[in-house]
Amino acid sequence: MDRYELRRLDYSLSADHLDLQSAYKQFFKTHCDIETVRAAEPSGFDKSLWERLCAMGATTMGLPESVGGDGATLVDLTLVAEEVGRSLAPVPWIDHVVAARLLANLGALDGADAAEIVQGTQLVALDPQQVAPTGARLIPAGSIADRIIVRDDDGDGAVVLLGFSTRPARVDNIGKLPMAWVDPVTADSRVVLASGSEALAAYQRALDEWRLLTASALVGLVEETMMIAAEFAKSRYTLGVPISTLQGISHPLANIAITVQGGRGLARRAAWFLDNEPDERPELAPSAFVFMAEEAAKAATMAVHVQGGLGVSAEAAATAYLVRARGWALAGGDPGATAVRIANIVAARESREQAKV
Repeated sequence: MDRYELRRLDYSLSADHLDLQSAYKQFFKTHCDIETVRAAEPSGFDKSLWERLCAMGATTMGLPESVGGDGATLVDLTLVAEEVGRSLAPVPWIDHVVAARLLANLGALDGADAAEIVQGTQLVALDPQQVAPTGARLIPAGSIADRIIVRDDDGDGAVVLLGFSTRPARVDNIGKLPMAWVDPVTADSRVVLASGSEALAAYQRALDEWRLLTASALVGLVEETMMIAAEFAKSRYTLGVPISTLQGISHPLANIAITVQGGRGLARRAAWFLDNEPDERPELAPSAFVFMAEEAAKAATMAVHVQGGLGVSAEAAATAYLVRARGWALAGGDPGATAVRIANIVAARESREQAKV
């Protein structure tokens, strides 16, 4: 694909992209059905699925070749994230890949644990909240991660790698994630990876990547929810006609399809700019997240309504998608904090433009 193709608003995928997308779609279709998803809910993690996913190269693909990775682009990663969301895969792929990329960016992906982190046999996670909290904070993969990266709350701009001899206990949550309260003070090991403005800029880059990939996962989630609702609507009849022919059903389903295409296009464009011109459009990645955080919950709710009483039953697949549509968007804290970041970026750019006049 030409380097500037996506920037020209052409979101078509190359043959390599399509092969990558197809491979992971088939992988999750084979190994992650709804029964697998339900079985993993008590812990939020399917270790067997994770090991299979690592064997596919899903953890190495997004890392630089200099640390043993495959050098995939963020556009590539959004394709995998969509399939993670489509299948509701109970694996911390987004958290681990983003945290490992942050370690590589800080020059900290070396030492005895480096190979295990690259291969995914040792899990790393990070605090994805936009505003750095003080004290204990909820980490989406906190109950299963071997190492956790956080920003120091002492105000010195440090990025710190924490280790725990005993993993924090999982906290039940609507997103069915392996979430846990993590208090840096109680960590058994604490390594300062970097400090100062450059360290915090690297961490902000990781936050943008986490939101971008989460937005892509929500795109896949919404598309699959739409398909579940559409198949139901085509087979359910009222007054001798499929309910899919009724405007009260067909129009909302069409709106969901628009959400999918809009979110997908925005995510891929944001991924291209983060990879190629990160300073040009820094608001795109958080914008993709804020858009999908709001629209995913609406779309999944509508998909449940299409199925009526069946949709709201605990056994319905649509319900499983609904709770994750709401919970995954909140795993990084209040999406409103991300919206504030977008406003600050745009306001600063406008101020600079005004100053030039």
